[in-house]
Amino acid sequence: MATSFASAKEKRNAAASNNMFELLLFRLGKPGGAMKHELFGINVFKVREIMVMPEITSMVNAPPSVMGIANVRGQLIPVVNLPQITGCTPVNGTGILLVTEFARTTQAFAVEEVVEIVRLDWKQAVSAEGTGGGLVTSVARLDGEKEGSRLAQVLDVEQILRDVFPDQHHTFREDTVMPQGSIPKGSVVLAADDSAVARMMVEQSLKAMDIPLVMTKSGKEAWERLESMYAQAKAQGIPIRDRVAMVLTDLEMPEMDGFTLTRMIKDDPRFEGIPVMVHSSLSGTATENHARDSGADAYVAKFVAEELGSNILKVVARRR
Repeated sequence: MATSFASAKEKRNAAASNNMFELLLFRLGKPGGAMKHELFGINVFKVREIMVMPEITSMVNAPPSVMGIANVRGQLIPVVNLPQITGCTPVNGTGILLVTEFARTTQAFAVEEVVEIVRLDWKQAVSAEGTGGGLVTSVARLDGEKEGSRLAQVLDVEQILRDVFPDQHHTFREDTVMPQGSIPKGSVVLAADDSAVARMMVEQSLKAMDIPLVMTKSGKEAWERLESMYAQAKAQGIPIRDRVAMVLTDLEMPEMDGFTLTRMIKDDPRFEGIPVMVHSSLSGTATENHARDSGADAYVAKFVAEELGSNILKVVARRR
């Protein structure tokens, strides 16, 4: 029996308008040495359907963490052994399949069990960077800030897929030919992304174009940096738009998501004239339309360096 998420897109878009998101919670088994099954999560926006594990066909020379391929409604989809990647041992086997669509690809993740879907404020998600969880972008406090709140680890699926399928997921190559162009002299691109691998690829791409970049790890950090840059520009008698050529933002980020960041920038007269471009692994027309409804000037899917570069130049050129 499969569960589809297509019919609930509108409700999720409405939730995103209020810095809310829905997290699908699941278990993968017991981590090495742990006494309990930890909770993990993935944004429901990325999940196409949940189904009982179908028959898996093993593939010759497949990566060790790929169980094989599944025939799902006529589509052959690679199945990633998520417990193995995270170092967990399923007690009851991997009986559930999460079919996901993002970053221009379709893939499935084997999990032990699905627990529930919870609606949270992005403020309940705290960055996991520096905590030792290399495959985790944030930790969600499911019961708010109260002591003893249940915690769920939000997996960095971009990093996972890049590790599992390095030849299929875009990386920045030294021989990549980036589009030629520039932004106004003295200005920078202000960017926000909570994924370390995404930040690295953005940094490499803009460096190859000789475009100055200020990189932040969340919408909240980007907003605070933008306010600080405004104060500095005002003290110097310089318009902020001469200091910030554009804002480049991911959508899924702890504390403040990209929808909220975009809306706050567009609603604040201090930042009039600063374009915002969304750069996200979330795919689909509904997500793109919602980003534009939030005020985004452009939307580009992750991750093709040449596309990112050309769109940055187009957005900056239009603002002139």
